[in-house]
Amino acid sequence: MEGAAAAPKFREKKMKNDIHPEYHKIKAVCACGNEVELGSVDSEIKVEICSACHPFFTGKQKLVDTAGRIEKFRKRYAKHFEAKEQAK
Repeated sequence: MEGAAAAPKFREKKMKNDIHPEYHKIKAVCACGNEVELGSVDSEIKVEICSACHPFFTGKQKLVDTAGRIEKFRKRYAKHFEAKEQAK
């Protein structure tokens, strides 16, 4: 019973030295000119859009006219709805 009840032995694994990339504090630059300070292994980051210029965050997003779409749908299928009402 000596071998069956014994817990498996694990070898100690040591971390390798000098394999990890250097971590820098950098500024991510947006196309609009906004800069954000963050940490990265990259030397620089450039982005096309950020929270300062994205329409959702600035409140300048385009609202879709859903009422017009609903009216178009009802106009297109008016005959179908009339036939359905008469069938009842």
